[in-house]
Order: sequence, then structure tokens, then C-alpha cells
Amino acid sequence: MAPDGLFIGGAWRQAASAFEVLDPATGRVAARVADATARDALQALDAAADAQPSWAATAPRARAEILRRAYELVTERAEALARLATRELGRPLAESRAEVAYAADFLRWFSEEAVRVGGEHRTAPSGDYRIVTARVPVGPCYLITPWNFPLAMVTRKVAPALAAGCTVILKPAEATPLSALALAELLAEAGVPDGVVNVVPTTAPAEVTGALLGDGRLRKLSFTGSTEVGRLLLAQSAGGVLRASMELGGNAPFLVFDDADVAAAVEGAVTAKMRNSGQSCVAANRFLVHEAVAEEFTGALRERLAALEVGREVGPLIDGDAVERVDGLVGDAKRRGAEIRLGGAPHAGPGWFYPPTLLTGVPEDAAITRQEIFGPVAAVAAYPDEPSMVAAANATPAGLVAFLFTRDLGRAMRVGAALEAGMVGVNRGLVSNAAAPFGGVKQSGLGREGGLEGIDEYLEVKYLAVP
Repeated sequence: MAPDGLFIGGAWRQAASAFEVLDPATGRVAARVADATARDALQALDAAADAQPSWAATAPRARAEILRRAYELVTERAEALARLATRELGRPLAESRAEVAYAADFLRWFSEEAVRVGGEHRTAPSGDYRIVTARVPVGPCYLITPWNFPLAMVTRKVAPALAAGCTVILKPAEATPLSALALAELLAEAGVPDGVVNVVPTTAPAEVTGALLGDGRLRKLSFTGSTEVGRLLLAQSAGGVLRASMELGGNAPFLVFDDADVAAAVEGAVTAKMRNSGQSCVAANRFLVHEAVAEEFTGALRERLAALEVGREVGPLIDGDAVERVDGLVGDAKRRGAEIRLGGAPHAGPGWFYPPTLLTGVPEDAAITRQEIFGPVAAVAAYPDEPSMVAAANATPAGLVAFLFTRDLGRAMRVGAALEAGMVGVNRGLVSNAAAPFGGVKQSGLGREGGLEGIDEYLEVKYLAVP
């Protein structure tokens, strides 16, 4: 069983009230968790602020060893953590196992980066003094994570923060707080000192967030979620001139050119679309296919999607509202002329399932081309040439990820450069990797998570002028 309290200052605390966590596969209660108030959040900030000086002064090697031990603990307990994630997200166990491995990779990667935070020493052009720079922890951080990957989205933020020497207050998503609470327990076991990591699940995010962002001791905000909420948080964080990193919404195009390996493109499409039942900011949202291969691609994709078993291979959506929203997007596309080639209606039975759905002939004015679907729906449209495909791909304010399939290396490089996205998958449907910088352009966010760049979000540059 996962802990069910608030984790503040190295101790588990109960709150004045609790809230229910529902299993999306059944709609039944999976757990009850302590519900943090603004006062609880400020107590967490008290603990983080008190622990900040000593954690920042902790030797990088010591921080690295703690993160490495956390990686080992997550790996040792991978099966229990996977079952916990499935319990709160309702998805197939195989997907949860893959997420645990991905989450562990961030702990390992940033344990290795903790000892590589350095600076520079150079002579001033005048020659009469030295310019010395150091990269130092930004200070206490507020980390807000989404529900769709309840463990990996936590380690992707917590690991670089700890590696950099920052303390954190973590607010996991209300729908899936159990994995975050279990991780807090493992981090403490790994040797993270009291107050360095604090976890405050809540059903009052506006109050909790407002209290924290209004306190001058907080120095950093990191958020993963919708663009709409991200804009509000950026406005709130401006008052304290906080460092902010934002991983916001996407609208990923998936381009299949006339010279593509169609079989490989179909497999890439299934990966890019169906991971976590399409509930991913990097899920393929719009399939832009050259008209010369459109029927071959859609026919093969329909066959692959039809073979997926709802429940065993395709998990539920997060709640009933999500099912209603996805079904509304499908209905709007149909009314505007799209053809439903597979699925197209909520799955009968318990839980919040939506079956794999394939739409073809989707017009550009359909809502499904402008909004993140966040469900197992593939919306396909055919285009006559490369310029029209690239133009359609870029016709969105989002710019998180794009995918392209072609056998022509020159085209891959040319189109990859032209696509307005922070990440591009070339002949592959998965780009996420702890060793790679994750993030978007335009309205898909600010900053990067993971890779060599990920730790920079938690560091300031200090300059010393030395005679």
C-alpha cells in the first residue's frame, strides 16, 4: 500500500480532510489520500526553505549517491510501483512497467549529472582581473505534475532539482497522487534529508499554488499540464519574478511521405498514438499522409488498431469527462465530413474506456485538428505534396513534438528543420528519453527537461570578479 498522508519535513502527516482516488478501469475508489490546504503547503515551504542551505552545501558526490540509491530502489521495487500506477491510472500493467523503467532512468541520469555542474575561469579583456563563474542552486522549487504519467513526470522534475542542490515542494495531480507518495518514501529511504522533498496532494490547487507563489522564499516553478493553466501560472509567478519552466500542451503532426516505409510508419503510428491510450502530450494528434500512400497507410493502420484489445491492451481514459470530450471531438469531425473507419463510440461496460478509433478525410476546420485529443483516436487527412504537409503541420500555436516518415535522408533533414516543434521523431514514434532534452516551442512551453540541459533549469549563474 502507498502512503496516504502529506509528506512534510521528512514526516508523514494527516490533513483535516481526505479525498478519494478512483480507478478509471472500474470507477471504484482505489484509495483515500490526505487533502492539503494552503496552510499545509506553507508548512512544506517552511521545511524546504529550512533545508535549502544544507542541501545546497551537500557535496555533489553525496547528492549523486543518494539519487543513484533511489534509482536502485525504484528498480528493485519496479513491480510494486507498476501495480500502484496501474491501480491509480487503470491502464495495462505492461505500460506501467515501461513507465517505471523510464522514471528510474531520470534518477540514474541526474545522479550522473550532479557531479558535472561546473563553472568557468577566464581573464577579463582588460587583463587586470579574472572572471569566475559558478552555477548555483536556484533555491526552493514548486513542482506541479500531471496525472498521465504519475511516476515519470515526478522523477523528471525532482531528480534534476535534487542533483542541482534545490529543495522541492511537489504537488502531484489529484487523480493520481499514489505514485508520488510512494516515491517520497523511497527517496527518504535512499537518504534524502528531511525537508528536501515535500509532497502535498490537494483538491484545492488554486489555493495551494497561490499561497506558495505569493511567498518570497519560493524561487522556482516547474509545471507540466495544459497551455491554459500554464498561462495563468506564468502570470502568477511574475509577481515574484520566479524562474519558470513549462511543459504545456501539444498538437503533434505525424507526417507520412510518399517514399516512406509504410509498414514502419504504421508501427510508428501505433506507438505514437496508442501509448497510454493516447493520453500523452507527445501523442500523435494529426496524421498528415501523402495522397499516394494514404489508402495503403490507413488500411494497414485500421487493421493494427482493430487488433488491439480494450482493457488488456488499451486502457481507460482518466474519467467520464475525458470520454465525453473525446467522443465530442469525434462527433464534430463526423459532422464536418470525416469518415469513421473504426470505433467512434464509447466502450460499453464498467470504467471509462474509449476504443481505438480511426477517422479519415478529416477537414482542417474540425476541432480534432486544433485540440489535443488525449485519447485513442487517429485523425487522418491526405495531402498532395511536401509543402502542403509541412504547412498543415505548422498550422497550430502548439509546437511540442512532430513525427515524420521518409526514406530520403535529405527530406528528413529538410522537413525536420522546417517543422515548428521542439522535438522531431524521424522514422520512429517515440522520442522520450531521459538523456534527451524534452520540451517545446511556441505555446508548448519554456525550458527543457532531461538531457544535458535539464539540470540548467534549477541553476543560476553567479559571477565573481577576482583581482
